[in-house]
Amino acid sequence: MNEVDRLHAMEEIRQAKARYVRGLDTGNPELVRAMLADDCVLDFRRCWTDPATGNDLLPQMNIVMRGAASWSAEGFASLGVVSQHTSVHHLYASEITFASDTTADVVWSMTARLFMPPGGQCTLLTGYGYYHEMYEKTSNEWKLKTMRVSSLRAEGV
Repeated sequence: MNEVDRLHAMEEIRQAKARYVRGLDTGNPELVRAMLADDCVLDFRRCWTDPATGNDLLPQMNIVMRGAASWSAEGFASLGVVSQHTSVHHLYASEITFASDTTADVVWSMTARLFMPPGGQCTLLTGYGYYHEMYEKTSNEWKLKTMRVSSLRAEGV
């Protein structure tokens, strides 16, 4: 991959991730699924566990989703994740390393905020950490193949 192709691929990956978090925050499962590889593996285990205290603020999110088709209201319900909330995700710097012309390892720094419905343990969850991802280019489009979330801090009020 020459330098221009590499820079173009980096921007395509950034745009794909931006659409993914927009889909999350606007409740658009079709947009999220469009960014996922058919055989993706998304690991959310411990994503809302504060490393300093060990307190898991959202234990129902300790799941691994397999396949783009699992991203739906029905898919979440079948995994025991039933939570009506509003999310706001902010992405910051990304580190993109190409393993080949069609695969890239990416680390994104991020902040996620979940505004929870009344009556729960917390009304606002804030998490700081990283997405550790692998993207794969198929049919001229970069798709999210694997994801693991690591937490630096998670807090709830």
